[in-house]
Amino acid sequence: MQFKTALLFATPCDDEEDNMATLCCHSDKGQMFLMTRYPDEDTVDITLDDEPSTLDGLKVTFSAKRLMIEVAAGDTDALNGDDFLEILLTADGTDLAEVEETLQNILKGTGTYISEL
Repeated sequence: MQFKTALLFATPCDDEEDNMATLCCHSDKGQMFLMTRYPDEDTVDITLDDEPSTLDGLKVTFSAKRLMIEVAAGDTDALNGDDFLEILLTADGTDLAEVEETLQNILKGTGTYISEL
């Protein structure tokens, strides 16, 4: 699955939400993607178009123009039957350092993070 977004919104540690790390975006066609994790949990929550899933073992690759989220074969229901979601960044407004810190917080101890920055 692939979609395009102008901006990724990232919060590495939200004090008002028990230090939850959050990454969110909306596609150019109105699709919503949300990835969250509380620091004391061993799983990651992903919501795609109001369909929540709880996962572990994610692989995420991030570059200045692309965010690739890969899930295990048994978790494809989280991505509407696909084993990956590729989000293409179409504008330059995203704070890449904040997104990277957020992804590291979300995946620490439960997934694989690959930086191509």
